[in-house]
Amino acid sequence: MEGVQRPGVHREDAPRPDAVRHPPADGRVICVDEFGPLNLMPRKGKAWGRGKRPRRLRATYNRYGGVMHMLAALDLATGKLYYRIPPRKRWREFLGLLKALRARWPGEKLYLVLDNFSPHKHAKVRAWTADNDIQLVFLPTYGSWLNWIEAEFAALGYFALNGTDHRSHEEQNAGVSI
Repeated sequence: MEGVQRPGVHREDAPRPDAVRHPPADGRVICVDEFGPLNLMPRKGKAWGRGKRPRRLRATYNRYGGVMHMLAALDLATGKLYYRIPPRKRWREFLGLLKALRARWPGEKLYLVLDNFSPHKHAKVRAWTADNDIQLVFLPTYGSWLNWIEAEFAALGYFALNGTDHRSHEEQNAGVSI
């Protein structure tokens, strides 16, 4: 079957997801992903000592504060995490993150390692990245765990969010700021 692309199998001329282990010499590798939803609900977590009576969590029937999402990028060369927290995670917000990354590293080729989330593949995103020397490297289907930023998100959830009960998004965003 000539010309048929099987899931998880890459063409020879396509960028490969092993750019993380073997970074290209002509650019910078950035892992990009979304974390969330960040809603204002009490999160169970571990406490230091067991009290006489466990602390009661408030009810979470209403979401008056709405839901936020974290769009983040991990620079593998420095280990720094760059993020923004918009109320939605559409292609427009993703393109805004890409423009911020391009402004941070002007003139340098960027290789973005990301999953197959549909806003990453939007036609306007692909056109903008092609014009701005950014190469999108998509991970195989069901292979998002290969993205190094997932480990940062696990630590973020465990150390910054578990055991919290934030009353506003500003308070929560201050808690997640790294």
